[in-house]
Order: sequence, then structure tokens, then C-alpha cells
Amino acid sequence: MSETNELTSVNLKMLINLVKPAATLQLFRSRIRALQSGGHVSRIKGRGMEFDEVRPYQPGDDIRSIDWRVTARTGKAHTKLFREERERPVFISVDYRASMQFATRGVFKSVQAAKLASLIAWVAQHHSDRIGGQIFTDFFCKELKPQHGKQAVLHFLNTLTQPQPKQKTLNFEQIMRRLSQHVKPGSLVYIISDFRGLNKATEQYLAKLARHCEVIMILIYDPLESHLPTKGRYRFTDNDKDIVVDTSDKQRVLSYHEKFQQHCITLQQLANKLNIRYLRCASNDDPIQILR
Repeated sequence: MSETNELTSVNLKMLINLVKPAATLQLFRSRIRALQSGGHVSRIKGRGMEFDEVRPYQPGDDIRSIDWRVTARTGKAHTKLFREERERPVFISVDYRASMQFATRGVFKSVQAAKLASLIAWVAQHHSDRIGGQIFTDFFCKELKPQHGKQAVLHFLNTLTQPQPKQKTLNFEQIMRRLSQHVKPGSLVYIISDFRGLNKATEQYLAKLARHCEVIMILIYDPLESHLPTKGRYRFTDNDKDIVVDTSDKQRVLSYHEKFQQHCITLQQLANKLNIRYLRCASNDDPIQILR
């Protein structure tokens, strides 16, 4: 595939080749205590590797877990609880909507999103985590159940490279609702998007996710979206519609800049409120450096 095509579309070889640079990244706060299991400590209580707490004995508790010292001291039976160490599901939501099929510098926003998603998937596989995800367009949305191993990564990457059929019109709110329904508690969730269509209902679905999962939002944008070029008349086209922008109109330019800045401020405030990590990645940024 030509270099030009790789600026506007993704292919499997491109995404597979990111396995080597991904090996240099550390994305997760690992708490590895046992090599035979994954690198994260689950919030699920049970018989596992890490002691959690002692509580009064309840009918049905395993008598092997009774804490005899506390029982003798208090005169009442108490049970030890443990937190199991297990792999953490990693769920990567990737925006392929029409607004992502655009760039004036670097690569298309959709290509940048695919590269970031691939790097994250390879790092997750390195940590022995399960990898799954969501790929969505304006007319299609598909979820992939988190699975183990290299084959799970390749399945995810292959889905990123396949043309998606048109099914029905979807908005961002509907997509985030689906995401909140599919992701299991305790997952690490990446949402890679330009976040067009963010509204109050969407924020509620993100809040639901953040209550039970660790969420990272990555805003993808083109430099033109943050700053219009210097004075002149510029024609833009999507091969269907044309638009001419006259940047000598100072009020229009100011309004344009303020709209993008407000979008970024809204995302940052939402991230702070929900304790979500928030990153920004331009279409001409190095995705490896952004994640690093």
C-alpha cells in the first residue's frame, strides 16, 4: 500500500508493526504479585493471593477462612477475605465517524485513532490482559468481547481495517449507551474520539462507566480544528460538498477558535469531575509519544 494511502486509511500490516514500539510503553498501574495470573488486582472478593479484610462470620463462609486469632480475641467467629489477582479486561472504543475521516496535517484522525488503539491493544496483550473493544461509525457499531492472547489483538486489529456496513443512523449518545452496557465492572476503558455530539445524556453514560471502571478519554483533533490558517480564502471538500472559508473575517475566526477551546474545556472539566484521565492527540502527533 502506498504511503499516501497510509495517511488516509489503515491496513493490517501497519497495525501489526506497532507491536515493537508498543513494547516500550507502560500504560497501566500494574500490581503484579503472581506470574500465573494477570497484572492487576481485582475488586472482586474471594479466595485469592492478597488479604483484604476480616469481617464477622456469615452462614456459607468457608470455615478454612476463619481467622482464629480474631475469633479468640473477640469471642465471635470472624472470616478472612481476599482479593483475587486476575487479568484486567481492556476495552478500546474507536471512533470512525465521518468527522474522523479528515486531516490537513499528519494522518487522518481515524488513522491516528487506529494507531493509538493498536498500541494500547499490544501493551494490554503484553500484560496478559483480555482485549476487546468497540468500533463505531455514523451508521454502524460493533462490540468485541474481551478475549485472551495475540489472536484477540489480531481480531481487534482486523476489525479496524475492515469496511463497516451501513445499518442505521447512530449518534454519539447511543454509542456511549451501548458502551456502558457492554463494558464489565473493573475494566480499563479507552475512548478514542473527537467527541463530537457530547451532551448531558452522554456525560451520564460516561459517569456510569467511571463509577465501576478506569476510563481514559483521548481527544483526536486536526491542527486546523484548533487554529484556522492565516488570512485568505480556503476551499475544503469531502468530494460531496464544498465550503469556502474566508479567514479575513476576524469575528468568524475568533468564534471558530473559541468553539474548539470550549470543547476542550468541557472535556477537561468532565474528566476532572469523573476522575477520568484525559489526553489530547493531534493528527500530526507521534502516538507513541502521546501514550508515553
